[in-house]
Amino acid sequence: MKKTILIVFIFATFWGFSQENIGYQKPPAAILDLVDAPLAPSVMINDSGEQMVLLYRDYYKSIAELSETELRLAGLRINPKTNIGSRTNYWNNVKIKTPKGDNIRQVTGLPNHPRLANFKWSPDQSKIAATHTTANGAEVWVLDLEKATAQKLTNARVNANMRNAISWFKDGESLLIKMLPSDRKELINVAEAVPVGPTISSNDGKKAQNRTYQDLLKNPNDEFNFEQLARSELYKVNLDGSKSKWMDANLYASIDFSPDGEYAMIVTISRPFSYLVPYYRFPSKTNVYNKNGGLVSEVLEVPLIEDLPKGFMAVRTGMREISWRSDKPASLVYAKALDGGDPENEVAFRDEILEIDAPFDKAGKSILKTINRYSTIEWGNNNTAVAYDYWWNTRNTKTYLFDPSNKTQEPKILSDRNYQDVYSDPGELVMELNDYGESVIAFNQNNEVYLLGDGFTKEGQFPFVDKFNLQTQEKLRLYSSKIEGKKEGLIEYKPEKDELLVRIESPNEYPNYYYKSLIKRKGKEQLTNFKNPYKSIQNVQKEVITYQRDDGLELTGTLYLPVGYKKESKEKKPMILWAYPREFKDKNSASQNTQNPNEFTYPFWGSPIYWVTQGYVVLDEASFPIIGEKDEQPNDTFRTQLVSNAKAAIDAVDGLGYIDREKVAVGGHSYGAFMVANLLSHSNLFAAGIARSGAYNRTLTPFGFQSEERNYWEAPEVYNTMSPFMHAEKMKTPLLLVHGEADNNSGTYPMQSERYFNALKGLGATVRLVMLPKESHGYRAKESILHLLWEQDQWLKTYVKQEGLPVDLKKEPIGKDD
Repeated sequence: MKKTILIVFIFATFWGFSQENIGYQKPPAAILDLVDAPLAPSVMINDSGEQMVLLYRDYYKSIAELSETELRLAGLRINPKTNIGSRTNYWNNVKIKTPKGDNIRQVTGLPNHPRLANFKWSPDQSKIAATHTTANGAEVWVLDLEKATAQKLTNARVNANMRNAISWFKDGESLLIKMLPSDRKELINVAEAVPVGPTISSNDGKKAQNRTYQDLLKNPNDEFNFEQLARSELYKVNLDGSKSKWMDANLYASIDFSPDGEYAMIVTISRPFSYLVPYYRFPSKTNVYNKNGGLVSEVLEVPLIEDLPKGFMAVRTGMREISWRSDKPASLVYAKALDGGDPENEVAFRDEILEIDAPFDKAGKSILKTINRYSTIEWGNNNTAVAYDYWWNTRNTKTYLFDPSNKTQEPKILSDRNYQDVYSDPGELVMELNDYGESVIAFNQNNEVYLLGDGFTKEGQFPFVDKFNLQTQEKLRLYSSKIEGKKEGLIEYKPEKDELLVRIESPNEYPNYYYKSLIKRKGKEQLTNFKNPYKSIQNVQKEVITYQRDDGLELTGTLYLPVGYKKESKEKKPMILWAYPREFKDKNSASQNTQNPNEFTYPFWGSPIYWVTQGYVVLDEASFPIIGEKDEQPNDTFRTQLVSNAKAAIDAVDGLGYIDREKVAVGGHSYGAFMVANLLSHSNLFAAGIARSGAYNRTLTPFGFQSEERNYWEAPEVYNTMSPFMHAEKMKTPLLLVHGEADNNSGTYPMQSERYFNALKGLGATVRLVMLPKESHGYRAKESILHLLWEQDQWLKTYVKQEGLPVDLKKEPIGKDD
């Protein structure tokens, strides 16, 4: 009787499983100190290397900010009062530094309590335009880097609801800005509006297999509000503040000036709107105008896109992915599907790339055909370009060298590889700005190019710079990073200056920027001197461990030992395993190591690293590959591989002598949460689990999820086998479910956690559901994050450390049926 009273008392006063109203809580002081640590600024350097811009912001929003008015329409989240994205990240200060000097200048003239976003370099990169959000709307401000001053350019009537609010004219003396239209109508208060009839959707027999998008239009009132919020007038605004209307009101989705600045390609959205897909699949028109706003050519009109063929590689027919050639004054290039947009159709070439020169009134001329689906082109000069394609089903990507001016010359395939095979990654081409201010391939005087690579190998990570002859394909390694105990990231190389921009860090040294020379080999020049704000964990022992799955597959994970832990003691500690499953088509790429033990130890809001301060061993980023080779799909054996991955990880750390394997928790976010629920349902490896913002019933995402492109009716056994909801009766391990009430991620709507919790509760499982108000798929408010960390800490303390837990509620060493 006394034991029963004790159990009831614990649940009622601490982990009551009925509805609770406890208010926001805070984690232990050691974790709270890490959360409160100051954030170093973000760094921007202009192309000349003369000015470094330091952008400062608060890492977190407040719950009050997240509680501001928000409308969720057509895939957008909008603050209708300020006319900017309601989830926009804001910067609150700007400073200027000469990269090679020590003097840091505060930008003067900034608005009070700055809320800056949408930064745009001027063509000559001497200035930056940005929006500033006031209580009543968004303004445009311009920063002068040489003077380190800021000035307001417009009033608070900028419309940033559809993004792309600011575009510079090529002269650098004026900007094209989206402004609220003079004829905007009052929005409908949907909560108070009286319906005039039902909302009706229909289909004429076409297949429309769309993913489960969030924040869609739901009724005519939503349509009206979306249209009012999306409409803008375009104004040309000079740097002295004078302005003139450039174009009448429309739903402007994007604005892109040609390299020579003589033309603007503008995409507008039109009706009919859809209740099935976001705004970027609504009907659209692409027109080209001259720099004075006069219509030059009606390039493309696209109907509503609700019925693409099945598969991740499906695309619409006709012109798509239209862009300017960056190496010519004004030429458009676009892709056209040769397989009808249907990946099921077998053809020699999937896409054709065509070009239209100004004035854009003739048919496009073919410049390339790609074997896979076209991805992008990097332009070099008038007779050299490099194109890329990819095919998701095989994970293949090809790189083509071709002459866009020579129709008879066959393209040369420079690379043909599995894009998940990081060990074979040749690196990325070094780019530079041309006379138009556009990014093009950088050539040296011998017509050679340069490649920057991450340099992952079986032995470790060694970032590199290669000199590469595109014609002979001969390579010369100019640099390979091998700094003992540090990680060096290669940011940018300027061959004409022999200047390599790098970022160097170590587990206890905050990342800082340096210039290096590859030819003169002079010592590195330090550009920044950011200090480590996380002193309490700077000496935590950290290593990347390698271990094997039961089928021989090599896996890795980054292991952290608790603060102050002495290896020689072999003291058995509780452990947190954190992971995210990833799908592969071959074992070779699945076994590759992309973790570096010399990375700075950075505890962000979703990280398990905080718990090294609480006596836990942490295995972070544990490899969880799900492999399906040849005709087999990865998800056909998802559960088996999942459990095998987890067992291998626990065995590896247990074999090192650091942990009590009866006190291991598993955690994950999004698809990682899905992983957690499956592991707890189909293994007895864990004492507790933490699952954040996951999806647990795959029949609610019937037209594909994550990397599963088969629909439910094609593979019902896969959907049912993989859905933890369908196996809720097997749950015997305490599970903490956390979800943002405003989750906007496809498939992980809050109902997933709510329904799963109800199923588990009804079947008698030990489960707790925490719904975070106003939070989306990733959590932003400091109050939410502190409470999240408190919930996780209490859950781990209770069910992993098992502090104060009655014997009857401790983990049962009983296997579960798979």
